[in-house]
Amino acid sequence: MFAFCRKSLSPFEIAWRMSPLSLLLALAGVLASACHESQRGPRDFKVALLTPGPISDKSWNASAYMGLERIRDSLGATVSHIQVRTPGDFEENFRQYGAAGYALVIGHGFEFQDAAARVAPEYPKTVFVTTGGDTVRANVAPLAFAFDEPAYLAGMAAGALTGSGIVACVGGTELPPVKSAFSAFTAGARAIRPGIQVITAYIGNWDDVSAGREQALALARRGADVVFQDADAAGLGVFQAAREGRGIRVIGSNANQNDLAPNQTIGSVVVDIPHAFLRVARDVRAGTFIARVVRLTTRDDVVRWEPNPALLDSIPAAARAAMDTVQRAMRAGSFTLPAGAR
Repeated sequence: MFAFCRKSLSPFEIAWRMSPLSLLLALAGVLASACHESQRGPRDFKVALLTPGPISDKSWNASAYMGLERIRDSLGATVSHIQVRTPGDFEENFRQYGAAGYALVIGHGFEFQDAAARVAPEYPKTVFVTTGGDTVRANVAPLAFAFDEPAYLAGMAAGALTGSGIVACVGGTELPPVKSAFSAFTAGARAIRPGIQVITAYIGNWDDVSAGREQALALARRGADVVFQDADAAGLGVFQAAREGRGIRVIGSNANQNDLAPNQTIGSVVVDIPHAFLRVARDVRAGTFIARVVRLTTRDDVVRWEPNPALLDSIPAAARAAMDTVQRAMRAGSFTLPAGAR
């Protein structure tokens, strides 16, 4: 116990008392440790994100930015984000990040895959990931979210709640993942109400909130009383129309959007992009990531149907029971979407 009273030696005194060989070995250890920290330090792991739209959309791009922040906070990474608009911008920024030594560069959308494939061979030490697509190269991999699974459940809810027998889908542009989600939504709606009419419309962009509102109002005039939107920032206009009391109920997408119009939103088709990004980033940082199509499903807890608790009781009990059965099958990995619903 009296050891605590002993005088501590200064580093200079310790070095003076050491033999020359011991001192040399100690210094070598310190230098080796410093080099190891320099090579492996968390701030040397650099991750970049390219989004096709603003991160203020409370949807697709906002979720991606949250994923970038989670990588920064969980792995101590240096991160960077830029919003890009054209394929030329995609390629230019991929190239800039590759030249700057980024370990992981994420192009957030199906539309980034061609640019990634062109640039990737120039920067073999960088992993390029796109959220969508099927292009795989030595250092290019797409994340394929099974968005169609919760979209099917959303369709079941819409089929159960429509009064007019007419529901609608509104997209930004006609990309394959969006079309697949709308097909699954339609199949789910018809599983509950076989004779239902489903109208599909595209705004033509992902940013125009007023155009999203006008599209929703036009669909309401055609009799649609439930609208499933997958239009990023433009989709905020659909919620605006619903809040105005135009007789529209809404289904959100990508993020949990139930609070955007809490009295009119049935639920949201959610993709947990932060969880997916962190999974990939951990593998890239560990050097264990393998380029492939990474399909993430309900079973992986990456995609899910988030009902709005305020409106859950408005869905008939029989429909809720049917949805629960389907959801259990999805979580078990045993559910197969009907032919043509992908």
